[in-house]
Amino acid sequence: MNISEYSSLAKIISAYLKLDFQSEVLSTLSKKSSDDIRISCFLSDEYHEFVTSSDANFFAQSREAKCINILATQSYTSILNTLKSESDTKVITQNLVNKFWFRTDDIFTIEEAQKQIGKKEKTYTSNTVSENAKETSYNRFTNTFISHDSNISESINTYKQLDLIYDTNFFTQNLETFSCLSFISTGFKIISPKKIFTLPYFKK
Repeated sequence: MNISEYSSLAKIISAYLKLDFQSEVLSTLSKKSSDDIRISCFLSDEYHEFVTSSDANFFAQSREAKCINILATQSYTSILNTLKSESDTKVITQNLVNKFWFRTDDIFTIEEAQKQIGKKEKTYTSNTVSENAKETSYNRFTNTFISHDSNISESINTYKQLDLIYDTNFFTQNLETFSCLSFISTGFKIISPKKIFTLPYFKK
């Protein structure tokens, strides 16, 4: 059903089908052996159109039920606008371990991504040059000051400071079309976040 043509009805039907699917998946947890649980997949584009607050509980248990969840949304703010709850939005996004952030101008999405990625110690250098003169005269012909018996000192200071690994400009300007910042887990550990390039199906 076209959501742009039947907005309210399409959302109601989609939400019902989603909840019915989630109920069916979680019911498999009552089976005695994990070998009896069939692998399933929940795939949703424009997820913010169909999100409900109960999704947080499903995503928290679905891994045990061998359900793979693949979601695509415009931004975290899009989900927030639907749920009207920042806490529910954060619970849902935190339950999705693997993430791919494409170029975005949404500050809420950027800040949440930066919080999850964290900070690292960076080295900064400051350079200061100062001049000290005992006798200074003004030359009217060249319109400049002339210093006598002067000395120039330069100070270079190096220090370390915790800073964001990826700043706001990285998300808004440095991510080209079809490139993204990946946050991936192997199942045992998180791979260091890095910029990757995706290959669109129509360019294969």
